[in-house]
Amino acid sequence: MYHLTHEQLLNDLHEAYRDAKRHKSSKPYVQHFEAQLDENLQVLADTLYNRTYKAQASTCFIITDPKKREVFAAHFRDRVVHHLYYNYTHELFERTFIQDAYSCIPGRGTHYGIGRLQQHIRQEGRNYSRPCYVLKMDIRGYFMHISRERLLEICLSSLRKMATHRVLKHVAVTWQDKIDMDFVEYLTREIVLLDPIENCHVVGDKSEWDDLPHEKSLFNSPVGCGLPIGNLTSQLYSNIYLNVLDQYMKRTLHCRHYGRYVDDFYVVSADREWLRSLVVPVRAFLHSELQLTLHDGKDAIYPIQYGVSFLGMFLKPWRMTVSRDSIRRMKGKRDAQYANFRTGRLPFLRIATALASFRGILSHGYNARVRKKFEV
Repeated sequence: MYHLTHEQLLNDLHEAYRDAKRHKSSKPYVQHFEAQLDENLQVLADTLYNRTYKAQASTCFIITDPKKREVFAAHFRDRVVHHLYYNYTHELFERTFIQDAYSCIPGRGTHYGIGRLQQHIRQEGRNYSRPCYVLKMDIRGYFMHISRERLLEICLSSLRKMATHRVLKHVAVTWQDKIDMDFVEYLTREIVLLDPIENCHVVGDKSEWDDLPHEKSLFNSPVGCGLPIGNLTSQLYSNIYLNVLDQYMKRTLHCRHYGRYVDDFYVVSADREWLRSLVVPVRAFLHSELQLTLHDGKDAIYPIQYGVSFLGMFLKPWRMTVSRDSIRRMKGKRDAQYANFRTGRLPFLRIATALASFRGILSHGYNARVRKKFEV
């Protein structure tokens, strides 16, 4: 079994620091940390190695793009620790995920998820030669209702199960020969069980929370529940937590054509009644095993001949377009940028860059006429 040395931990923290500051070098909090980099990383290595590390208070604020939500940003020192943990564990955890878990996994983003849904529809619908349906379901206030104790139990179970598995198929090295499992378990407890609202610093006026749905705020979460949106580890943990659901859908309910992106998931089938029969057991499983509930009114069955929306795209037989909601948001951003340009608050280069980005998104579907509206 591998045991982490203090020297190796310090080297790994330097790598995690470089990951954490990527694209953020000009931020004041990064420059402040970097002013005494060696000393800060040395102290951090000491506290981690001696098991005395405690996270500092988070900063809470509201963002509105692409939609309004509450964000808890960890202190930069703690972000370095998050990257350290991610570098140690993400590959191990990802080995336990199904192929059709799409979010926050290298190589499995939105375009991959859209392509997989198209493939499922083609296979089940025999290349659009027979009727086919898509059942879509959504979890209510997902991040705010994750039980941290249950998450810790799932994480530790996965770590211990994978410890003796080979890292590579034809190499005898196991995960416990590559990473210090005791240290990883310690970090898992420290990160998972942290209450993000404890001593947090709220930025902005309290009125910004007025029109935020009740279930979308950690301040309204049940005791012991909730992960902060904005942390790297939260993205990883969201997949670990719902991997339990993924395994149930695939292994118990035998949903061959199933996929999930964060808390939005679907099942494709030619049997409409079978799809309808899935809702009750899924609802019961989520409640009993993960303490989650389906979002009322968002479980619906869509005939594929009329189209289905997923990850910002609208899929119909033989064609795909960017969804109306996505186009509406792009138009809103374009109009706002032009308004800022006319008042001198935004350079035209920023507008040209944004329009090029919008045209790139629209190029993934049959949106030729809409693309013309985003030309410079």
